[in-house]
Amino acid sequence: MAPLLGDSMLETVGIVALSYLGFKLLWSLLKGIRLYMLSGPLGLSVNLKNCGNWAVVTGSTDGIGKAYAEELAARGLNIVLISRSEDKLKAVAAEIEGKAGVQTKIVVADFSSADIYDNISQELEGLDIGCLVNNVGVSYKFPDYYGNTGPEVDEMMLNVNSLSVVKMTRIVLSGMVERKKGVILNISSASGVSPTPLLSLYSASKAFVDYFSRCLAHEYRSKGIIIQSVTPHFVATKLSGIRKSNPLVPNATSYVRSALNTVGLADHTFGYYLHALEGWLLDLLPQRLAISLSASILSSARKAALKRLQRKKEK
Repeated sequence: MAPLLGDSMLETVGIVALSYLGFKLLWSLLKGIRLYMLSGPLGLSVNLKNCGNWAVVTGSTDGIGKAYAEELAARGLNIVLISRSEDKLKAVAAEIEGKAGVQTKIVVADFSSADIYDNISQELEGLDIGCLVNNVGVSYKFPDYYGNTGPEVDEMMLNVNSLSVVKMTRIVLSGMVERKKGVILNISSASGVSPTPLLSLYSASKAFVDYFSRCLAHEYRSKGIIIQSVTPHFVATKLSGIRKSNPLVPNATSYVRSALNTVGLADHTFGYYLHALEGWLLDLLPQRLAISLSASILSSARKAALKRLQRKKEK
């Protein structure tokens, strides 16, 4: 009798476990369809123009940052462009004003320094800032062991990738709280969702951005402020070193248009439907296996990069 009861209990537990997993998979699928397929056509995301007249974008002269600036301008927001190259800033500002007919303001700042934020705060004073995009970021020249990188890389990467998010958020947050509205989009990385060997400090710095964003999202949701962590996989940009886009690697404009359609619908987004699918599939794997897979891919990329460097030396 006892074995029969034990078998029956195991069957019940098995059915409950499978039902839970089935429900979880179905719920994830439905959320994904709403977030990445229906949000744009149905206009489900937040109207950013209602949050304020100005958007601030860091790292806004190339890649994803430039695409955010252009797309937000196309949606009617005036744009503050912050980056380190004055010439590039002026060129992007002129381009945006010519295409979108909005106002722009440029602020020259090198985010590898921690001494820039008083000046940025003064430059932003008095602006009705409805949206902040913390995009500025830096990675390694190629995947490598942490000990092979110099100590100067540590400070530079943490200042650019992590401290910038903290400082810029603090500058705009009080005004948003006072107005009871605002959007802060923090561009993290899929490398910040899953530990990524050979990009160790980059991965850790982006994990900080992801967790910081999700915590703030919970703290400030009741105050009318949307804070979202954006974790792209590969996008065809200068930072990624990928020139040609494909279905798995969108160009910056396609990625940003998709990601903006998720604002207000999720505290965390992969931004793009195939990136979400990648994230979902990796999440199904045991973490150790996922980390090993990532390390294997990046190890191959490291070897290829070292061969290229060697060929250059021999010329």
